Amino acid sequence: MTPEDVLKTGDALVVVDVQNDFCPDGTLPVPTGDEVVAVMNRWIAAAAERDVPVYASRDWHPRDHLSFDTEGGPWPVHCVQDTAGAAFHPELALGEGAIVVSKGTRFDKDQYSAFDDTGFAEELRRKGVTRIVVGGLAEDVCVHATAKDARAHGFDVVVIRDGTRAISEEGRRKTEADLEDAGVAFV
Repeated sequence: MTPEDVLKTGDALVVVDVQNDFCPDGTLPVPTGDEVVAVMNRWIAAAAERDVPVYASRDWHPRDHLSFDTEGGPWPVHCVQDTAGAAFHPELALGEGAIVVSKGTRFDKDQYSAFDDTGFAEELRRKGVTRIVVGGLAEDVCVHATAKDARAHGFDVVVIRDGTRAISEEGRRKTEADLEDAGVAFV
């Protein structure tokens, strides 16, 4: 299916964490993570043609965030606010109309989902969105959490299978099974 076949009124396109630190040469690279850029650019262009709003989530950690291994957390230092690693991939064509949703900003916890203490669900409802179409990085971490939380907030969810990459094949399989059980569709 093409983006034009999928996107419709009442949808929002959500591009999750397509940031330099999650791409090859980043501090927390997702294998072949940069391959999602061209795919998501096609979806972004189709969304613009159909007047479907585009949201881009980003990890936006303060320095010394509790999720960093230097602070006892599970992850290497990544996506520190106002650094090159936190910037969106330079070839990602978000356009001026995209709305950025920052997460991972709290000092007391990590936030994998674009819905976790961000007000995102309320924003989508205010805009009349009933379904999100999502892609980005990483499928088995932040895409998973965002899609699952969207379902918990009552939204229909479609994940763009070729628009996301997982950290591991096992993670991808588990994530897709879990999301399908939660009522998430894949395209």
